[in-house]
Amino acid sequence: MRRREFVALVSPSMLVMGGLLVLPLYKTIEWSLQKVNYGVPGTFVGLDNYGAALTDPRLGRAVLFTVGLTAAVVIALVVLGYVLAVLVNRLKRARPWVLGILLISYVVPHLVGATMFSWLFDANFGGVLNYAISALTGQEILWFTDPWPNRLIVGLDTVWTMLPFAMLVILAGLQGVAPELLEAARIDGASPARTHWHVIIPSIRGVLGFVAIISIMDVLRTFDQLIPLSPQAEQIGNESIMLYIFNIAFQDGGPQLGLGSAVNVLLILLIVIMLFPFIRGIAKEARQA
Repeated sequence: MRRREFVALVSPSMLVMGGLLVLPLYKTIEWSLQKVNYGVPGTFVGLDNYGAALTDPRLGRAVLFTVGLTAAVVIALVVLGYVLAVLVNRLKRARPWVLGILLISYVVPHLVGATMFSWLFDANFGGVLNYAISALTGQEILWFTDPWPNRLIVGLDTVWTMLPFAMLVILAGLQGVAPELLEAARIDGASPARTHWHVIIPSIRGVLGFVAIISIMDVLRTFDQLIPLSPQAEQIGNESIMLYIFNIAFQDGGPQLGLGSAVNVLLILLIVIMLFPFIRGIAKEARQA
């Protein structure tokens, strides 16, 4: 391909990337160093916004909640996604129908899905699961005002929403495992559990790493599902980093765009730190291949 043709094909996507990613990132970093209010030019304050963010206990609680939610959800997605992918991979004619049903929760907008999910625990809307659990335990659980029950339903909703994606990617990886490896394991007398642990999982390690990377990025940006599921998120300590940014930058009395931008930059650094082990593992595997 000639250089002129290459430039002609790549330039449109580079312009879109620059407009949608590079310029907003530059503006975010610029605002993070300023005191910014709506309609007023920013005033340079250096690292004051970062100092205010890092010393805010509310941000510390938001980071703790978000990182804990991310760790629990990603582990559940990888494990349950693998199990579900194995079961779906055994289906024949029913596979398209099962996949179509499983993907419903993934294609529904987060806010809509979280609202429907909250109705399972809200007595004002029937609360089927809330009624069943209360009948079995004999206790009334406050799903929306107690910290840990609320964290449970937020985590369950996140897993319910993202599990179809994880299952679909892992299913594609399972279908790429060489039949010769499975046949060799069967001839050697390996049990199904050993076959999965020593043959299949090592063969799709890169796929599992990809699922973990995408899941980490998505869960760290948890925001809209907290609106219906955790209406008192700030009061009970279940405020995510993204919800914290939204509240301080747009909701709380005097909007603080500079402080919100500084937390955005810190969130990007947190995402990079949490993704680094997975990216390094995938890069190492690629070099070995």
